[in-house]
Amino acid sequence: MLNLRNAVLLITGGTGSFGNAVLNRFLKTDIKEIRIFSRDEKKQHDMRVAMNDSKLKFYIGDVRDEASLRQAIFGVDYVFHAAALKQVPSCEFFPMEAVRTNVVGTENVLNAAIYNGVKKVVCLSTDKAVYPINAMGISKSMMEKVAVAKSRDAADTIITVTRYGNVMASRGSVIPLFAEQILAGEDLTVTNPAMTRFMMTLDDAVELVLFAFQNGEPGDVFVQKSPASTIEQLANAMIRLFNAKSKIRVIGTRHGEKLYESLLSKEEFVVAQDLGDYYKVQADNRDLNYAKYFDKGDPEVTLEGKYNSHNTHRLSDDELLDLLKSLDYIKNVMSKS
Repeated sequence: MLNLRNAVLLITGGTGSFGNAVLNRFLKTDIKEIRIFSRDEKKQHDMRVAMNDSKLKFYIGDVRDEASLRQAIFGVDYVFHAAALKQVPSCEFFPMEAVRTNVVGTENVLNAAIYNGVKKVVCLSTDKAVYPINAMGISKSMMEKVAVAKSRDAADTIITVTRYGNVMASRGSVIPLFAEQILAGEDLTVTNPAMTRFMMTLDDAVELVLFAFQNGEPGDVFVQKSPASTIEQLANAMIRLFNAKSKIRVIGTRHGEKLYESLLSKEEFVVAQDLGDYYKVQADNRDLNYAKYFDKGDPEVTLEGKYNSHNTHRLSDDELLDLLKSLDYIKNVMSKS
């Protein structure tokens, strides 16, 4: 882990699932201060009461407002940029809102970080940014492009990106939905049983961010190798876990959904560095001589594969069940049921 002694860390969108996981990890260290930057004063109040730690400082603001960011980031050493609009349907209906938060908001965070001399920034992205077919994925793909572009000119601030799949049991994900349906005695609604999704825990997400902090150079994109399962397999595992009588009801693919998710495109895969548990894609730092983009192509790129939830390690039923049992969310739900 980084030497965080006397360091100040700011987390945008810090009241979300990721922010809570980071706090549980870092509040026990000798870090000097953790700043939570978000719009929701109720969630900040709840976190303040629950954590009750003098290291925590709370800043009300919006990543869309660069002025509020500059005040919050003054004196900060490191930034985790987790603030985003993440729900596919809401971004699909209001795409410009996704642009304002995910794209313009990221530029504001990075401008404020560079202006204040922040040492390192990690921007959190999603597998939906690879071959995006919906507004959320497109906005996160543009967020990555903004981060890489800014990294080229930020002499004193290292900017990197982490990209990961669905975090298990995070807000708005399918596992809490399945749990609610089981407890209500309802059938589990599945859009397409053959869909595959990466299975990643919150702890995995934190580890990926820490790895990027420790090893990232300007413009690097980091991906954690993650196993996957089909949605049908996940639904059956939840039924088995709760010893429920629920059945699976197929409702059809929703607008903007993919059959599988990709963490690396085939263009990225051919240049990615295999670091064991992670892949790293370095920034393309060619200059603005456009002839290089047209004349220096690589014919092997189109011959390579890609890294997605169809071709990664597929969890067995027992492996998936054990992973579900390890989740704090599942433990809490089962203790109350």
